[in-house]
Amino acid sequence: MSRRSGILEFAVLGLLRESPMHGYELRKRLNTSLGIFRAFSYGTLYPCLKTLVANGWLIEETGSAPEDALAASLAGRRAKIVYRLTAEGKEHFEELLSHTGPDSWEDEHFAARFAFFGQTEREVRMRVLEGRRSRLEERLEKMRASLARTRERLDDYTLELQRHGMESVEREVRWLNELIESERAGRDQRRSDPESPARHDITSEEKTDGLLPHRDDTGPDPSDDTAK
Repeated sequence: MSRRSGILEFAVLGLLRESPMHGYELRKRLNTSLGIFRAFSYGTLYPCLKTLVANGWLIEETGSAPEDALAASLAGRRAKIVYRLTAEGKEHFEELLSHTGPDSWEDEHFAARFAFFGQTEREVRMRVLEGRRSRLEERLEKMRASLARTRERLDDYTLELQRHGMESVEREVRWLNELIESERAGRDQRRSDPESPARHDITSEEKTDGLLPHRDDTGPDPSDDTAK
């Protein structure tokens, strides 16, 4: 499995954990919620869905309303397929959420992981954020060393481009520092509360709100949204 297909599977499972969806709606959510998937097509999504179904993590269901199935039959179209997360799929997604290895710090995977921080335990969020910061600090050090070696050989535009790249990384490091401090403050506040249990389920106070846009149900439902 390629890294990108693994990220797509993770994102699909995460979105379907919120609610069942058909292919068109799922693709729209991936495009709007996770910008790293803007360029992918149904030709990428449906093989991923079929794989997840084969693994037992999703099930396919015909559109819930009988009149919808009848209308599709009369129009000569196949009924819509709705994808639903199974208990095994939920368990698998929760295992993926707990993973904090180096892959979760890379650019594309980190973006997907961050989008689902609202479903991720605080300690896991901290490890992912700190790992991402460490990775960017290493990148920044290499960029500075490279710029110092090549500065005299670069024209003004190339030099400005490299500076822009460094500034982008520096901004993200500052942003990560703010997030990490916020997570630590919340954790320390909870530990200082004598009535707070040592272990408990994730509550609304431990979730990061607003990371995933609310669903936009407007727009036409194209013929692509049928069983493949």
